Amino acid sequence: MAAAAVLLTVAPYANAQDLPNGQRKRAQAVRIQGRSLHLDGRLDESAWQSAHWIDDFLQKDPKEGAPCGERTEVGILYDSDALWIGARMSSNNPNDIRLLMSRHDKPGNTERIIVSLDTYGDRRTAYSFSVSVAGVRSEYYHPVDDEYTRDHTYNPVWDAHTAIDSAGWTTEIRIPFSQLRFNDAPSQRWGLNLNRWVPARNEDDFWIYTPKNGTGWASHFGDLEGIEGIKPSRRLELLPYVASDGNFRDNVDPADPFRDSAEFSGRAGSDLKMGLGPNLTLDGTVNPDFGQVEADPAEVNLTAFETFFDERRPFFTEGSQLLNGNGANYFYSRRIGAAPPGVANGDFVDFPRTSTILGAAKVTGRLANGASLGVLSALTDREFAKVSTGGVHDRIKVAPRTGYGVLRAQQEFGASKSTVGLSWTGVSRDLRAGDALADRVTRHAYSGGGDWLLRFKGGEYEFGGYAGFSWVEGSPAAIARVQTASARYFQRPDAGHVKFDPTRTSLGGWTANIRGARRSGTHWLWSGSTVFESPGLELNDAGRLSSADDIDQSFNLRYRNTKPGRMTRDYEFGLVAQNDFNFGGARKRTYGEFDADVTWPNFVHTSAYAGYSIRALNDDQTRGGPLFLYPRILNLGGSVNGNFASTRQWNVYTNGAHNEIGSYDWQIGASLSGRLGDRWELSVAPFYDHGATGRQFIARRDNGPAAAFGQRIIFARLDRSTVSAQVRATYGFNQDLTLEAYAEPFVATGRFARFGELRAARTNALRYYGTDGTTFDRDADGNITITDGADTIFLASGGDYLGDFRSLSFRSNMVLRWEWRAGSTFFLIWQNDRSQFGQSRRLARAGDLWDALSASGDDVLAAKLTYWLPVD
Repeated sequence: MAAAAVLLTVAPYANAQDLPNGQRKRAQAVRIQGRSLHLDGRLDESAWQSAHWIDDFLQKDPKEGAPCGERTEVGILYDSDALWIGARMSSNNPNDIRLLMSRHDKPGNTERIIVSLDTYGDRRTAYSFSVSVAGVRSEYYHPVDDEYTRDHTYNPVWDAHTAIDSAGWTTEIRIPFSQLRFNDAPSQRWGLNLNRWVPARNEDDFWIYTPKNGTGWASHFGDLEGIEGIKPSRRLELLPYVASDGNFRDNVDPADPFRDSAEFSGRAGSDLKMGLGPNLTLDGTVNPDFGQVEADPAEVNLTAFETFFDERRPFFTEGSQLLNGNGANYFYSRRIGAAPPGVANGDFVDFPRTSTILGAAKVTGRLANGASLGVLSALTDREFAKVSTGGVHDRIKVAPRTGYGVLRAQQEFGASKSTVGLSWTGVSRDLRAGDALADRVTRHAYSGGGDWLLRFKGGEYEFGGYAGFSWVEGSPAAIARVQTASARYFQRPDAGHVKFDPTRTSLGGWTANIRGARRSGTHWLWSGSTVFESPGLELNDAGRLSSADDIDQSFNLRYRNTKPGRMTRDYEFGLVAQNDFNFGGARKRTYGEFDADVTWPNFVHTSAYAGYSIRALNDDQTRGGPLFLYPRILNLGGSVNGNFASTRQWNVYTNGAHNEIGSYDWQIGASLSGRLGDRWELSVAPFYDHGATGRQFIARRDNGPAAAFGQRIIFARLDRSTVSAQVRATYGFNQDLTLEAYAEPFVATGRFARFGELRAARTNALRYYGTDGTTFDRDADGNITITDGADTIFLASGGDYLGDFRSLSFRSNMVLRWEWRAGSTFFLIWQNDRSQFGQSRRLARAGDLWDALSASGDDVLAAKLTYWLPVD
């Protein structure tokens, strides 16, 4: 074949670090003369004979800097439309090559070749294109100069084919220039790196590898030269879709006017992608559909704080790194289209699960001068709940029409690619006079700030920080809700540094951070940070914030060894220290931890940690009451991970915690994934959690002891357990047609005992009900009546607290995905969502997972067709 006559451009130097005077390795791209190539994975066309072939690869693993076990050769051609990469991966034992079929973006642990391109030539960002021996394609974007920081939402339209022969395997890759962003210049010079992964030998081969004790990624690349006479594409692409679904329900109440046992619907919409000059891209969507997106995992949240789930919707994940920034969490994309904030009550209620996104658009990109830009705008519609009470139907508004705006700009400078950036978010809700929702949500919310990251010695040292603000406006009732929310609790009776003001119509806050780190070095690494979040900070309209009123300090010191020895391949030890205060001077946490990570000669990885917290004062445990004495806590945990190169990957982990007031928690989990032949892949992840919360908040009442500021802060002991198992299966018909299934049975139980009230602020001691002159009575429904002299306290099960509970959930989906044309996809989707909530004092066991399958719920069968339409 053509690669038999190899021409190396820079052969004498083993690696980029060995080149003199800062020179870089060079590769030459050659223009195809005459007719373009036929993409079949075989390098048998005459054009490949003119390519300049690269074969000077070195190992990064298992022997850093050693020659490769087998030869890899790569040649690069181009025409007016696309970049072509041809590669031969020789093999001493071709029969041992793992030919594992899976879906796009999930190549599995099989041999593959990866081409990384720094098309801007900025030595900081890169695009990577991966092809497995089975022809499965995947791609990702490196938004920063780090090998393992990867944005898998990058979704270009490109193609590749592979072929296996008696000498190994070959591939041809075609990447259209329209799918790459680069500067408009007569002659291009791009950064280039090449990587071959051979899991059968745990071997990772690179044209240029980043040393294990170093940092950086694109900054080490060689130069790809010779590409001339190409222009950045205007990149106008449409992706319209049509979809329909049928919803089939169990146990529908015949009197429910809003639900039938079977319902059918249809919808249509479109996405748009358009180039704005050579460097910016406009993405737009009208009536977006996310029907094929996997559901969030089940949970029972008994805390005062919101759970933040990962974003999975394609429109918001793609290019998200250009919107999120390096400062506070100003933008959390799941706020857009979230569940409506209103309430509706009646005999029967049809409440919308999400807010309809009427449309959204974003502009993202990176300019030739090192500046990057991200702008997003979205509009969600008014939402109404349908209510029926006594046979009378009504519609109640539960969400106003809302506009969202996000801006992120960043500029690089200096030889080490330091950055300075600016972020801004705005939310505006259409709330008019007399609108009941005006007392539940703010009318306007703004946040943003500046951030900086100074890098020295090629990124070995970093010093950075940020400073930002928040501002919300609304009715007095809405701003009162902000002040008393779990992030602030301005109503705390012993908080002299904040004050609840029910007449306010606005609230402002600020945040700041200063940090430093040593990111690379032979052995010693360190990092330190201090974060300030003022009491009035509020980011939860467009961003995310669990608690404000914090001054958090942390320091991390680590020692590592990356050179394989007789006993270990590598190891690392670390010390972590944290110290947190609020703005009133109360010390909220002091924590220390020691951890260790070891990779053994057989590539099994183990880790363990031990941490200890001393007593501190907690300002949210009483949920608006006085400070609570947080007890001493011991934390222990560890994990064992199998060889990451094996086709059977496994991991086992456990975590435990215990404190001095009877709380404890023990978790054990595992994951096992393997191949059942070349096309089936199966993974199972069971999880078990058992513990007790010694002071589970129940309610707050008046007429309490003076030492607790006249409040009765009522707690109980909660014994709880959770059992779940995530199961995934994938069958690959070919690289464009796959069937995926996901299922998660889930059981959570809890039982309450030993109710009592806090004796005094700044303690954790309780006065238990049923003793000390009090009475305690719990009826069959879990409702509790307590008397203390002339004072009667009532706690309602399902109101003040859940009561002894058993929550069952079964969520599953099955998706047939067929990329029937480049960039165009057909989805056939089945979703099953079952749940049941009841009363039980028995803690969950593994056998209860079967009960989750028999809970009542909905089945949805949907079909969706997209069509990728590039417009020249």
